[in-house]
Amino acid sequence: MALLQLPSSSFFSNISQSKSQFPSNSFCLPSLHHYAHPQFSSLPSLTKRKFSSFGSFAITCSAHDSATITNEKSELVKEKSVSVVLLAGGKGKRMGASMPKQYLPLLGQPIALYSFYTFSRMPEVKEIVVVCDPSYQDIFEDTREKISVDLKFALPGKERQDSVYSGLQTIDLNSALVCIHDSARPLVSSTDVEKVLNDGLRIGASVLGVPAKATIKEANSESFVVKTLDRKTLWEMQTPQVIKPELLKKGFELVNREGLEVTDDVSIVEHLKHPVYITEGSYTNIKVTTPDDLLLAERILNTDSFVSA
Repeated sequence: MALLQLPSSSFFSNISQSKSQFPSNSFCLPSLHHYAHPQFSSLPSLTKRKFSSFGSFAITCSAHDSATITNEKSELVKEKSVSVVLLAGGKGKRMGASMPKQYLPLLGQPIALYSFYTFSRMPEVKEIVVVCDPSYQDIFEDTREKISVDLKFALPGKERQDSVYSGLQTIDLNSALVCIHDSARPLVSSTDVEKVLNDGLRIGASVLGVPAKATIKEANSESFVVKTLDRKTLWEMQTPQVIKPELLKKGFELVNREGLEVTDDVSIVEHLKHPVYITEGSYTNIKVTTPDDLLLAERILNTDSFVSA
């Protein structure tokens, strides 16, 4: 179950209160790392590492930290070994706009291009497969001279899992990992992507997530509370979700054979009873779904942590 909780109004006020602890030209956001976008650069990360438990696996914000826990040296992802499947075919009806939300301008640039540029500048990435309606391909085609990775396209399907499957058929068969990302999450950092890639290589399947901050209650069909869930065990799932291609293919074989519906990519692997590792990400990796989300994304990008390149 994916839980989406936007920062409250006190989110930024709390940050402002602690701002005096840092240099006057900096602005601290929880878990905020650099964004590999040509318009922005960043300050060093101010995030503290922390550990918690999740089932039989240790949850950590870094593949290097997790290597310490398992007493094993993590194998780092090699250059040009990752295929990114960027999902950009959604309709975005909740935004109430005349075009899909991922193509709306965010500080003058289509939302989908933010994460697109982040991935394109990572040495681990060899190709980006954009799953989108052909009428929007030119938005990505126009970037070919600015990127150094292969650009491919795939047609979107009726449901999310159909779009992922379409992208999977297009990737390089020699890729070590497939990295699936929602184009409506423009603020994902390259630091978090590196962590989830390394965990995906080590475990086989990994997903960015953040601990749930709100109290979550289970209710019945009549809206009466059934029970209060233990917040310590609840995580909000994000993207990217990273899976080894052969594992994802086996998962799809099972899902298609059994006629199962899944709401996210790692759920496909869960049906194989294969472990899925949660890599702790950043609360700023929001999904732009409503006009309020768009305003929040603009506010984050306009903080002092981002300066023009």
